[in-house]
Amino acid sequence: MTKIQDVTGTAFIVAEYRARESGETNPLYRDPIVSLFLNERTRQAADRMAADFPAGEKGVKLRTRYYDDHLDEQLVHGCRQVIILGTGLDTRAVRKQSPGVTYFEIDDADIINFKRERLAEAGIDAPIVFIAGNYVTDGLIRLLGANHFDFELPTYIIWEGNSMYLTRPTVLKVLTDLRGRISSFAISFDYMSETVIACATGDEGTSGFVRRFAAMGAPWHFGLDDLGEFAREAGMIVVDKVKVADLYRTYWPNQALDDPAFYDNYSLCTLTPDSAR
Repeated sequence: MTKIQDVTGTAFIVAEYRARESGETNPLYRDPIVSLFLNERTRQAADRMAADFPAGEKGVKLRTRYYDDHLDEQLVHGCRQVIILGTGLDTRAVRKQSPGVTYFEIDDADIINFKRERLAEAGIDAPIVFIAGNYVTDGLIRLLGANHFDFELPTYIIWEGNSMYLTRPTVLKVLTDLRGRISSFAISFDYMSETVIACATGDEGTSGFVRRFAAMGAPWHFGLDDLGEFAREAGMIVVDKVKVADLYRTYWPNQALDDPAFYDNYSLCTLTPDSAR
């Protein structure tokens, strides 16, 4: 069986956070699959990260609900393919199966093989096309084309927890490459403000969280303050934009906003191609 040596990596910590919300009495979402990938070591790693900055864990839970809701909406409106970029230990291809819908998951070979084997061991069969590769260096369009992706079918793309690790030109290229090749699609992604990336919010908890990821070998590079301008540059239209702070107030109205500097500088959005371009 494929073994992942670094269970303290970001994919496992994020998966632990998702699992914890699913176990609540009235959870934002239900994920009975994610526990297949977790163990005591992953729990300890997630505990250490959450102890230093609880807002990071809550942000993951809230963004999971956002992506789940938007995926549900896309499936209702005729989406036939779902691409998950930098999939990590995402479980939507199992949790959100829909007749005639194929999921394409792209990540490095170690994660893909680990995930495939754990699902097979559990007897789970889902319509997933696993693509081992780096969607930046290997070419996203080439990877999709080599794995029987249909560029003419309506598609939804989930780009969760990825943009901040990339550079602005790279994020822009991903969007323009997709716009230039896929006939009909929507893409949702989350992003930090430029002040978070620069550790300039004035909040030591947020800055410490950024530095912690850098120490794990996953530094953040991309921040965004003007989504509208960036979308226009990419030839896209902003369909939806929301701060994580607003999701917090919506779904946890009785909980105090414990770290507003983080939640107010962390956002999610959904874009579609500008048909006039």
